[in-house]
Parts: sequence; structure tokens; C-alpha cells
Amino acid sequence: MSAPASTPRPPAFALSHWLPAGRSFLWVLIAFAVGLALFALVLSKARNRDDTLFRAGTAPTADAPRYAPLPAPLPADRDNASGMGAAPPAAAPTEGEERPRLVETRPAPPPPALPTQAAPVASSAPSRPEPLAGQTPAPRYPTQALRRGESGTVMVRAQIGADGVPNEVAVATTSGSRHLDRAAVDAVKRWRFRPAMANGQPSAGTVMVPISFQAQR
Repeated sequence: MSAPASTPRPPAFALSHWLPAGRSFLWVLIAFAVGLALFALVLSKARNRDDTLFRAGTAPTADAPRYAPLPAPLPADRDNASGMGAAPPAAAPTEGEERPRLVETRPAPPPPALPTQAAPVASSAPSRPEPLAGQTPAPRYPTQALRRGESGTVMVRAQIGADGVPNEVAVATTSGSRHLDRAAVDAVKRWRFRPAMANGQPSAGTVMVPISFQAQR
């Protein structure tokens, strides 16, 4: 009696059967690398283009809406020029209703101006010095002139200071006698004066003083 024949077993899975041969596998790797490089290049160009669009700062704008032009305005002298129709007639006031009246108010008059008193204006023209009463001693008659019978009038010019004291005394018009002229100058030097006034303040001034000599015979 013969032994039963054994059933064939399916071959075990082997990865080496599915892999391509040596050269074929090398070409597959090269193609995969080239495709990956092309994909990276395309992706970088797409990013650069997006950055350029955003950096330009120009946003896409839609087309401006189109509106129908407005009708031309009507002349002012035509009726219903505004297109709003005629103004409605004013309602008649009912009986017993008071009509509004326009009340015109006038501004109050300004208050009367108070009278102003003008300030006294000081005289700009200075006054002249004047001799003080009781302070004008008489001149001495010179003995030599008296013996000779000399007489005459001496015009003395005196410069009076702000204190009323003569500063400079000189003969303006001589009497013809030097003795009389000297006695007149000596007398005026002893006089005292009220000083001249300028703008309300004492000031220096000049005065002419006549001194007369008459010899008794």
C-alpha cells in the first residue's frame, strides 16, 4: 500500500521578490529625488509670489458702483424749482387764538459818560527872578563920585541860581562913571531873589536891575 502524496505549501512572503533589481532601484531613487526637487522649487516660487503680492500693499478693489447722473437743477425763477412742490398754505388761526407777533427789542442805551476834569497844564515858559522885599539893600554912593558930582543909571545883569542867590553880576549898561558902576554891582551881589520857575520847579534865570545915582546939589 503506497503512502499518500503531500499537498504543496504556498511560498512564504519574501520582500526581496517585490524589490526591483539593482539598476531599476537606482533609477527609481533618482526619479524620486528629481520630483522632490521640482516640488520644492515650485513651492518656493509660489511663496515668493504671495509675499510680493502682500508687500505691494495693493488690495484688490471692486469696480466702483455706477450711479445714474442727477437731473440738472431748474432755474430759480420757475415754479416748483426745488421739486418739492408748492409750500402748503398757512393754517388760518382759529377763533380766540392769538396770532404770533414779531416783537422787536432795542438794545439798552449806553450809560452817559461821566465828565472828566482836564488836568492842569503846567506852563512851559519859565518865569523870571524877582527881588525879595526887605532883602534889597540900597547901594552906597561913592565918595569920589559924590565929590565930582557924578550921577547916572547903571543897568546891572545878574544870573540868579535856583536858590535865589546871584551867581554872576556884571554891568550891562554903564553910567559913565566906573565908581557908580562898581557900587551898583556890589549892591546887587547882596540882594536876594525869588528864583525863576520852570515846570513847577525852581530854576536859574537872568534879571536886569537898574540902579540910579543922583547927586544932591
